Amino acid sequence: MPSYADLPLHYGQVPAWLYKRMSLLGGAIVEAIVTDYGKGEVIRRLSDPCWFQALGCVLGMDWHSSGITTSVMGALKKAINPRSQELGIYICGGKGRYSKETPNELRIIAEKTGLPGEQLVYSSKLTAKVDNTAIQDGFQLYLHSFILSNDGEWAVVQQGMNDANGYARRYHWHSAAFESYTSSPHTFIYGKNQGLILNLTDLAADSTKSGILSLVAEKPGHLLPEIRNLIMPAHHDVRAENVNLKRLGSVLALAHETQPANFESLLMLEGVGPRTLQSLTLVSEVIHGTPSRFEDPARFSFAHGGKDGHPFPVPLKIYDNTINTLKEALDKAKVGASEKKDAIKKLSQLSQEIEKNFEPNTNFDKVIERERNDSWKYGGRTVFGKATKPLPPRNGEQLKLF
Repeated sequence: MPSYADLPLHYGQVPAWLYKRMSLLGGAIVEAIVTDYGKGEVIRRLSDPCWFQALGCVLGMDWHSSGITTSVMGALKKAINPRSQELGIYICGGKGRYSKETPNELRIIAEKTGLPGEQLVYSSKLTAKVDNTAIQDGFQLYLHSFILSNDGEWAVVQQGMNDANGYARRYHWHSAAFESYTSSPHTFIYGKNQGLILNLTDLAADSTKSGILSLVAEKPGHLLPEIRNLIMPAHHDVRAENVNLKRLGSVLALAHETQPANFESLLMLEGVGPRTLQSLTLVSEVIHGTPSRFEDPARFSFAHGGKDGHPFPVPLKIYDNTINTLKEALDKAKVGASEKKDAIKKLSQLSQEIEKNFEPNTNFDKVIERERNDSWKYGGRTVFGKATKPLPPRNGEQLKLF
């Protein structure tokens, strides 16, 4: 059954300095998932909206906005398609006019892989028709991305806009998760319940569909049931209520209060500073975490901040260190030296071990204050410019985080 959350509409372009890094890190994350769990797991995760939102946050996008969908899919398409033959994954479509190229892209892929091209085209067109027509909820589709493995498994991520209320709704499909295109097929619909809408895919609408087909007049309105709400708020700043403080606190404790050399499994990460370790731990969880770990996607913005400055400017030096460390680990693993890749995987496990007995006494505002004060050291940057060195604190006051 679908659940709902709101994504405030954001306009504008992703700056080149961020988009390039999003593509590099996004590609490395996908490669790591394929290596450890298989290409089918990439397809499944992209159909999980909470994981998708967490991925966008760890890539440095605005933590709650509709722009995550367009930017993440564009960055992944740029990173993955040149390596599709190696990874076994293809991304088609996109925003606006690029969505209309999906059928041609699928036919070309089908010629290369032997997959049933016309059936895939049918799936692409019908998922769009369902979300734009069978579900009449006030949102008009403007983005359609079709993610496909060379085994024929696919996911669809598409997004609609409601200009009247300034919000977007994201729809997720997974080919392995439904039996009928028109009978409750979604893995998730990301959007706030708007009240009485037309939803002919709901299981409760079977009699309505029968009535329409037989030209019998019938009221087809059905209220989408709210099973779980994940409402992305209108405020731009990241607040304590948006984050699981116990989980965030355990990441910060691992990165800033524990020397990695104390853990035998992390010896391969010696030389990685505490701030990069913080980012790597959150990236590790995006790669290796279970679905329940992504219910507070805002937490992952504490890896690389956000381009709008929330919760803090994007620390470019840390971002580059994260990319280089992950890519080096993946490259070494290809020739049998997997110690560094295993150490990165262990980060998410260690943070969860710390979390078990961790008291959530993290001083959230001070964490953000520290990140903003230190941002200039790490090449912090937003769409408004580069971070500058702050004035020294009064009376030598120190920031206490825990």
